[in-house]
Amino acid sequence: MATRNYLLARWLVALIFIIVSHPNSHTVAQDTISLESLIRLRYEKQEVMIPMRDGVKLHTVIFSPKDTTKTYPILMKRTPYSCSPYGKDSLPTSLGPSDHFVKAGYIFVNQDVRGRFMSEGNFEQVTPHISKKSTPDQVDESSDTFDTIEWLLKNVSNHNSRVGMYGISYPGFYCSAGMIDAHPALKAVSPQAPVGDWYFDDFLHNGAFFLAHAYRWLNNNAHERKGPSAEKPVSEVLPSIDGYNLFLNAGTIQEINRRHLKGRVSFWNDMMAHPNRDEFWKKRAILPHLKNVAPAVMVVTGWYDAEDLFGSFKTYAAIEKMNPGVNNVLVVGPWIHGGWASSDGDKLGAVSFGSKTAAFYRAEIEFPFFEKYLKDANHPALSESTVFETGSNKWRTFTHWPPQQAKSQTLYLGPSTSPLQSAGTLSSDPPKQDSAVAFDEYISDPAKPVPYTEAITPRMTVEYMAEDQRFAARRPDVLVYQTKPMEEDMVVAGPIDVELWVTTTGTDADFVVKLIDVQPDGTVADTLPNYQMMVRSEVIRGRFRDSFEAPKPFEPGVATKVRLELLDVLHRFKKGHRLMIHIQSTWFPLVDLNPQKFVPNIYNAEPGDFQKATHKILRSASHPSRLTLGILP
Repeated sequence: MATRNYLLARWLVALIFIIVSHPNSHTVAQDTISLESLIRLRYEKQEVMIPMRDGVKLHTVIFSPKDTTKTYPILMKRTPYSCSPYGKDSLPTSLGPSDHFVKAGYIFVNQDVRGRFMSEGNFEQVTPHISKKSTPDQVDESSDTFDTIEWLLKNVSNHNSRVGMYGISYPGFYCSAGMIDAHPALKAVSPQAPVGDWYFDDFLHNGAFFLAHAYRWLNNNAHERKGPSAEKPVSEVLPSIDGYNLFLNAGTIQEINRRHLKGRVSFWNDMMAHPNRDEFWKKRAILPHLKNVAPAVMVVTGWYDAEDLFGSFKTYAAIEKMNPGVNNVLVVGPWIHGGWASSDGDKLGAVSFGSKTAAFYRAEIEFPFFEKYLKDANHPALSESTVFETGSNKWRTFTHWPPQQAKSQTLYLGPSTSPLQSAGTLSSDPPKQDSAVAFDEYISDPAKPVPYTEAITPRMTVEYMAEDQRFAARRPDVLVYQTKPMEEDMVVAGPIDVELWVTTTGTDADFVVKLIDVQPDGTVADTLPNYQMMVRSEVIRGRFRDSFEAPKPFEPGVATKVRLELLDVLHRFKKGHRLMIHIQSTWFPLVDLNPQKFVPNIYNAEPGDFQKATHKILRSASHPSRLTLGILP
């Protein structure tokens, strides 16, 4: 026993010697301290009310380094989600985008936006931007950001006169607004998964209502407040976690509101009154206003961002188009919404990405970006686009996005090659047949909609974007088309244009298109045989096929073209894999039910309006349904 204790003591002494003498011993020791303890050790908290130009005061929390022997940049986040914990002696468990910033030393500023939590004023969802402000009472998120920065520079000590902004999702929208006609001190901005246009982000996709997501988010975040408060309003609790059954039994959108939201969420009611892209929606789009952007910009998103993928790519593109010469870069990883900040980024459901991609991003991309522009750190500038190639699990850089070297390739829908096979074909050969039999059809029944996931859930899951789609492929109301097994790798890059020629027996219809990577069959360990991995998907409400402002019904039996864009991808279909698409008309309860009968306001559809309809996807020489992709050589 004595000998054992003696050996243990010798081992401990040796271990301590190694740690102390290691050149990174300071870092090793520091890493043993929790981030919360590090914040308490190094930072002081201050809560202030900052006046805006119209007299409204915004609650702002400032965390300043206790070491005042040097100056620091200011790194700011403006949020509608609360600056909790409130109180001078209550400290958060994290600050800034990641722990790298806490250790490096920044002045962190968090602010409750106008009308939220402890700030004064009235809150408006995705505040409309005012391009020309002529009076002090004309305020928006751009002016509130400017006024906040001006106050901070005058009232906070030990800053180096440089300010950065970051934010994910809704805070990403405030980043976009804040960099328009920005304060000269704002040098670096990172809108991450920013809301760009709420008629295409989050709750609406090409006019189709994302029911499960809208219900959860609005129920949790959009209740009215009576005045400044640190407390979050209580949300309604659903009586079941079986969202498919729950929302299907409720029937109509009006009944869902009556039973479950109980009419308490005013923005839900506003949405229901504006099914078309009218002025209510147009004035909330920040994309047309992304002009006069001077700071360095890093737009960040994830391939599997189920919420604001549209806003991310369109924000980057709008800045590029309207601000020639601005330092604007794009970063895309294999992440869910906000996953680059909250996860390791090594997997999603059954799909592995081979490494901790989010940890890499935080250390090697995000932190150096802000260090370079806020502290003049000697880091190389980022490439125009730094993107993760799914399918091969590797990072790639490009001088443009989408890559200029991508070549356009069209794949046409074709018939099944065998009576015993349900899947049709996808090939580069245009259809030659021009007869009445060159189509595939399915019956879409609102009473028996296609589920969007196999999971039993009332919400939009993050995994659905890479989920195995075999459960849907087996249904008779889902059409399947696929290529032959790849003879060599094929890399698809950029957005995907889909053109469907359809007929219907109804007067309205939704069309969902899913791009899928089918893994080969086999018994090799660590593979997913026949796994139908969804790569990208999108829906369009057919009434909006020609205009989101002026919907129109289908004429039963008349061939009609429906176009939609699947948002960008960078995905390698490996040798032996197949490229597949699914076409369907229900996707429940992710998307609400289309009655398939045209009514002026689809959200006011009554139970008697819902009907079965037969939809045909045409694939003839005169009506060739197809998808067009960018292929990297």
